[in-house]
Amino acid sequence: MWLFALFLAVPLIEIALFIQVGGWIGLWPTLLIVVLTAVLGTFLVRSQGAAEISRLRRSLDRLEDPTQPIVHGAMILFSGALLLTPGFFTDAVGFALLVPGIRTAVFRWVRQRVNVQSFSMGGQGGGGGSRRERPGDRVVDAEYTEVDPEKRATHVPSEWTRH
Repeated sequence: MWLFALFLAVPLIEIALFIQVGGWIGLWPTLLIVVLTAVLGTFLVRSQGAAEISRLRRSLDRLEDPTQPIVHGAMILFSGALLLTPGFFTDAVGFALLVPGIRTAVFRWVRQRVNVQSFSMGGQGGGGGSRRERPGDRVVDAEYTEVDPEKRATHVPSEWTRH
């Protein structure tokens, strides 16, 4: 029900803000502000998104928990969608999500409401990736049989196949 209320309230808020701002500064300055926020938002989302991707790569290289960079990247992506949506309210929320401190606060708030039963990554013993495996750490005992690489026809050739 709250999602329906959100989908109903956001456009109404945007319409009211467009009317108010348009009445104060006029039509063309209002449209210019909407276009400029989309352009500025695109630039900021691109730069912060690239920084967050490199942060995600570093955490994966170190076998650390990638949850925070993934969530920050998702919030940056969502802020980009909000900034490309015409409107003042969505722009305000989109720009707010580009502030790292606000993203961290949202992440903490969501993390308090989500219960993870178990998480382990890399290594053995669920140490959260504190130990890297080396090439000689595991020995796999196996038997093998060489297979003749020659391909032999197992059926009578037809007009459709050649052997």
